[in-house]
Amino acid sequence: MRILVTGGAGFIGSHVCDRLIADGHHVIAMDNFITGSRNNIAHLIGHPQFEFIECDIIESCWVQGPLDAVLNLASPASPVGYLDHPIETMLAGSHGTHNALELARRKGARFLQASTSEVYGDPLEHPQRESYWGNVNPIGVRSVYDEAKRFAEALTMAYHRKFGVATRIARIFNTYGPRMDIGDGRVVPNFVAQAVRNQPLTVYGDGSATRAFCYVSDLVDGLLRLLWSDEVMPVNIGSPHEMTILEFAQAVKAAAGPECASEIVFYQPRQERIADDPQRRQPDITRACTLLGWAPKVSLEEGLRKTIDYFRALVQQPA
Repeated sequence: MRILVTGGAGFIGSHVCDRLIADGHHVIAMDNFITGSRNNIAHLIGHPQFEFIECDIIESCWVQGPLDAVLNLASPASPVGYLDHPIETMLAGSHGTHNALELARRKGARFLQASTSEVYGDPLEHPQRESYWGNVNPIGVRSVYDEAKRFAEALTMAYHRKFGVATRIARIFNTYGPRMDIGDGRVVPNFVAQAVRNQPLTVYGDGSATRAFCYVSDLVDGLLRLLWSDEVMPVNIGSPHEMTILEFAQAVKAAAGPECASEIVFYQPRQERIADDPQRRQPDITRACTLLGWAPKVSLEEGLRKTIDYFRALVQQPA
């Protein structure tokens, strides 16, 4: 099939491109490199099944010729990314999603919207099911990402109901793996970069906040199972194995091996750094298991080893 991946040079988007090509499809990646990286797709340039279009989907999203599917992953996704680019993040979720949906409608293509667990905000329900409407601060510093994704979900459903577009919505929970931006501010690159540099692992607060970490290959498998399914309503894709941030820091230190001399230190960040930061995060993946036959397979230990190897090689490269 001929498939468009917006945000195709991003962390997750580039892995989606790899998997689609491995499955025999022809992939067109689209990115404007606000937070994506040319390095993420350098190995694909020149591949006969790969095309790249440098484009901002806020302005335009068009591809010549037939399309079978559109996967919309175009958006800053880390706190550093969406706080540095708040307007672009909002417009990617609104104008960008509209342009991608309109392309899918005109081409008669399937459409998958990459949403996020952030639509649940700082959840009052635990674990989070897709039926939960969320607890989001609509004017907080994180709202530019949270509300952009909530709007994108609503617009996706509107296109399905009005035009009959075969839409899918994936609510992505914390994902990690190679090609994460070392400076994107999320806990995985923070801890892993500190560990491979033998720097202290900085735990914000007392480390009691929780997350559940899914390796990127498992996530991509879930996204594609959802894309080819008939499920229209949102589906959580993530690991259900909840752990505290302190436990995760200990896991990173252990995975980095005996050469890692990092200590775990506690740090009280500026209030704006943690404003509206969810205290607990764990997906209920019953629908993914039941509807898609999906569950994560890569253990945290294996995923961390692969991620640490990537970051270790990265920090050893010349500047």
